[in-house]
Amino acid sequence: MARPLSEPVAGLAAAPDVAAAFGEWRQWLSSERRASRHTLDGYVRDLATFLAFVTGHAGAPPALADLGRLAAGDFRAWLAERIRRGLGPTSNARALSVVRGFYRWLDRRGLCNNAAITTLRGPKLPRAIPKALSAFDAGAALEEIGSLADEPWIAARDTAVMALLYGCGLRIGEAIGLDRGVLPFGETLVVLGKGRKQRVVPVLPAVREAIAEYVRLCPFGGGAKAPLFVGARGKRLQPAIVQRQLGKLRAALGLPDHATPHALRHSFATHLLAGGGDLRAIQELLGHASLSTTQRYTAVDAERLMTVYDKAHPRARG
Repeated sequence: MARPLSEPVAGLAAAPDVAAAFGEWRQWLSSERRASRHTLDGYVRDLATFLAFVTGHAGAPPALADLGRLAAGDFRAWLAERIRRGLGPTSNARALSVVRGFYRWLDRRGLCNNAAITTLRGPKLPRAIPKALSAFDAGAALEEIGSLADEPWIAARDTAVMALLYGCGLRIGEAIGLDRGVLPFGETLVVLGKGRKQRVVPVLPAVREAIAEYVRLCPFGGGAKAPLFVGARGKRLQPAIVQRQLGKLRAALGLPDHATPHALRHSFATHLLAGGGDLRAIQELLGHASLSTTQRYTAVDAERLMTVYDKAHPRARG
């Protein structure tokens, strides 16, 4: 069971004023920033771990005044300890971002100020390039996913989910989180994405047809709040089921290892960009808060163009 937001974090290494601020910060993240439970748990864990380090480093649970007196060397010692424990750059960068965010929150409320945290450089992160499927592999996955199911309605369900991932660029959680209130599908769909932000995505005729066929065959109904995609017992479909079906399809069709539900979303963006899609428009379709996140797809497309060049250009074959 999830811990209530008003409940203190057990064993938090902090003086009473820091513990109180910690609770208010956590409530702010949930109510004003609308962070998901998963995100909230990660932030709480990172900040609690930082406070535990400061306690060991200074010899006592820190008060707000102690947090304000920490020097850049103290923060570097904390990051060095994380590295010694085997935590990687991505994890350390996230933890540093959480701690910086907490200090900004304290500063805005006049509780604590520490300029040293702003001067600290984070770990250099490798630039991850999204792994998309080729248009052929994405099409094959969409056409063949239904062949793995014994019941026609489940086959139609799996096809409809895949159509939303590849045809509309939805995240798996966004697709299976849809309720029957979205029916009947029109030319556009309002999606509730990360941070509970809404976006509008166009719905291709082929996607509408796949959804309509699934709804026609599905033995489970319900009102507007009932889940659209359900499992064999009528409960909301779980991501693990979709992932398992795609895993079976990888083996059956010889698809690459990165052929996952999220790879279909990557494929949606990459193929749009390759077809001349506008980067800003693709950002809106994907629901990315930052254009820099969407710009990763330009690297994917450039990589594809270089592969074509290397295979085809006489000078490249030199």
